[in-house]
Amino acid sequence: MQSTLNTDLLAGMLKSKREGKGLRTIAEEIGNVSAATLSRIEQGKIPDVDTFISICSWLKVTTDTFIIGEIQNKIISNKDHVVAHLRAEKELSKDTVNMLIKMIDMAYETK
Repeated sequence: MQSTLNTDLLAGMLKSKREGKGLRTIAEEIGNVSAATLSRIEQGKIPDVDTFISICSWLKVTTDTFIIGEIQNKIISNKDHVVAHLRAEKELSKDTVNMLIKMIDMAYETK
């Protein structure tokens, strides 16, 4: 089974949260996203990864909210969530992230 993006849910939540505000206003709120891109997403098009993450952040939901398929059927541990967030962190160096992941691995091993 493959995973896919629930574009209908994404479009619906985007439309709902903007509550009649213009797409340009929302694009400015989100940052690094154009009004044209938001329009395409509201029409059911799949956004690029960075745009998708930015919109999820603006919506205050996890990216998993919109995934259909394998990921919804798989229970993801707290450890995996933390590690995923660390790997997505842009402010920390790669070495720092790897060290933190090692610490987390050690903490979970000593349960």
